[in-house]
Amino acid sequence: MPLIEGCRYGLDVEVPVNEIDEETERVVEQIRQKVKLPGFRPGKAPASLIRQRFDTDIRQEVLEKLVPKALQRHFEDEHLNVVGTPSIKDVHFHKGEPLRFKAEFEVAPEIELGQYRGLPVVYKQPEVSEEDVDQRLSALRDQKAEYINIDPRPAEAGDFAVVSLESVAGVEGEPIKQDELMLDLGGEQTLAGFKDNLVGMTPGEEKEFEVTYPEDYGHERLSGKTVRFLARLKGLRRKELPELNDDFAKDMGDFTDLADLRENVRKAIFREREYEAQEEAKTKLIDTLVTSHEFPVPEAYVERQIELSVEQKLRQFQAAGMDVRNLQLDWEKVKSSQRDKAVHDVKATLLLDKIAITESIDPTQDEVDREVHRAAKQERQPAAAVRMRMEKDGTLRRIASSIRTAKTLNFLFEQATKTAE
Repeated sequence: MPLIEGCRYGLDVEVPVNEIDEETERVVEQIRQKVKLPGFRPGKAPASLIRQRFDTDIRQEVLEKLVPKALQRHFEDEHLNVVGTPSIKDVHFHKGEPLRFKAEFEVAPEIELGQYRGLPVVYKQPEVSEEDVDQRLSALRDQKAEYINIDPRPAEAGDFAVVSLESVAGVEGEPIKQDELMLDLGGEQTLAGFKDNLVGMTPGEEKEFEVTYPEDYGHERLSGKTVRFLARLKGLRRKELPELNDDFAKDMGDFTDLADLRENVRKAIFREREYEAQEEAKTKLIDTLVTSHEFPVPEAYVERQIELSVEQKLRQFQAAGMDVRNLQLDWEKVKSSQRDKAVHDVKATLLLDKIAITESIDPTQDEVDREVHRAAKQERQPAAAVRMRMEKDGTLRRIASSIRTAKTLNFLFEQATKTAE
């Protein structure tokens, strides 16, 4: 079995005449039982007549049955793990002669693991300062803020303006309408076009003005656009923050006092930063693992990885409000631009699978059950029904695979040699 390139092999296949004849007889009999010919009851027409009338159909069906059967026999004899769909060419199929054809196909690579325990990685335990805790508490106070109505007067920077907005130009399709939008006239997140035009207005006053949105604005419909709005100032409010004391802590949850809340906030920040730091370290470990192992990857895997990446990106575009039906993708350009990353990701997946097998890392039933129950709770469906659906559509298998990958990465991180710099 000659190697063509990478994981792609070629094979010359021959099917003997007697096997062709046996398959032909079966196909002829199947057709004879189904077709109705004038003068004959179903199943009673002579085989010779069936062969004559349906010669092309018979040959095609025999070919379609013998080629995959012969290939499968070779794959099993050679113990080949074939991926993707084989390419068939140079078919020689003539009466009284053996069937001959050439097949090209890819096989899953044989991976010989090098070092994966004790891989070096830069990792430093995160630190949490008093300032970090103060900033988080400030954000919590902001969440509990109350907005008090102000007696009518001209709007000032620092006020919170309650406005009704309607676009009159600058956007395609339906106009933008918001009946009651509260804008912080002193906040950095409020676009300058709103702040500059609303400051000085008095409740009840209307005004037309233009607002230019940045190119990286989160809503695709508005990014980079200059929109003209008709705005009506409905009222003004001021923000009042709760006092940071023991009562505030108790109001935030099951905390005894402010010191208890501060300690819980500190631990929460630490857990967040620890998770982020470990995820970054795991990404570096994957890169090290991939660069230290050289082996070819099947193009079928690479193309599937690119497809998955594109599908994920399209879902993100849809979530952002973009109509992806209007996108004209040049698939060859997409494949070219995504190929290196796809090869990296495929190699990473294969290596992690190999390590999981070597180290007997598998998800437990309890771990899978927890994910099923979490999904059932979110969907407000019985866990048994959710599990049945997941088994049917392959979600359960993907959950188990995801858990195994996460456990394998945790293993690599635990075994890694960590340095601060």
